[in-house]
Amino acid sequence: MNSNDPTNHPLRGVAQSPEATARYLADIQRVLLDVGNNLEVLARETRVHLRDTHVEGDRWYHARLRAQPVEKTLKDVLRHLNGLTEGLEKAAYKRNDVADKIKKLPRERREKELQKQRKKNPKLPAAPNYAPGVGQQASQQGYSGPASIYDLGRGRESA
Repeated sequence: MNSNDPTNHPLRGVAQSPEATARYLADIQRVLLDVGNNLEVLARETRVHLRDTHVEGDRWYHARLRAQPVEKTLKDVLRHLNGLTEGLEKAAYKRNDVADKIKKLPRERREKELQKQRKKNPKLPAAPNYAPGVGQQASQQGYSGPASIYDLGRGRESA
């Protein structure tokens, strides 16, 4: 398989399925969170070691001043890593939303076309109710939706 061939990329199937995308991003997030835990331990141990390293002629604060640039850099790395994991979670939710919108699009287009026809010809009967309880479903979605990106693949209806 040619790595430059755009037609046979291994992530193509993952990109086509919102559930597979959520699983893939959740796996990446798990790895990054594990790396983040290791970096937190490294930052803590580095801080302890560097602040305890005193050279002859140092005042009490010199070791702390030498340690601050390293501590700041590790803290920035951790902050960026946390932002990255939050971004992965946000991307999984947005991918899920796009799949839901695509699923609803044909029905919305049919309804819009019926409204357009009704506007042109007012003698047509009223529109049938395609989705009973749509208002109820939208109001309950806040608590019944997935709680994290690990839940996005579960409980979804097939198209």
